[in-house]
Amino acid sequence: MNTLFKSIKRSREIYASYIENYTLEQLNLIPEGLRNNLIWNIGHIIVSQQRLAYLLSENETLLTEEFTNKYVNGTIPDGKTTQEEVDEIKSLLFSTIEQTILDYENGKFENYTETQTRTGFLLTNFEEGMLFNHYHEGVHLGFMMKIKRFI
Repeated sequence: MNTLFKSIKRSREIYASYIENYTLEQLNLIPEGLRNNLIWNIGHIIVSQQRLAYLLSENETLLTEEFTNKYVNGTIPDGKTTQEEVDEIKSLLFSTIEQTILDYENGKFENYTETQTRTGFLLTNFEEGMLFNHYHEGVHLGFMMKIKRFI
């Protein structure tokens, strides 16, 4: 798990570089023909990781209900994310994964509700959930690479 967590942290650094290198307007831009933008993808991977780790292990997530509802699967951004929200997202990129690591080390994820993802992965424990999470984050990084070609 140490290697996986290290890789997820590196992934989060890549996501943070988008926040650091694009303007608020660019982060909010929804290219014609696409459904989301750069900042929504970043918020979404945070929500997804929390749901895969905490909700499926019968724990409360580290996120507010408002934040979750804005970035959960199936939502569509309005292109009006504020700088304050972007700053929160950047902070959550790292604080959520750091807390997840601490909680894992302290045995918080012993219980896990088996689930089948829409892409066909069967997740039976926390470790499988985090492996899928890393795959999921890579998929969204690919979406972001596509979006940035329109900026």
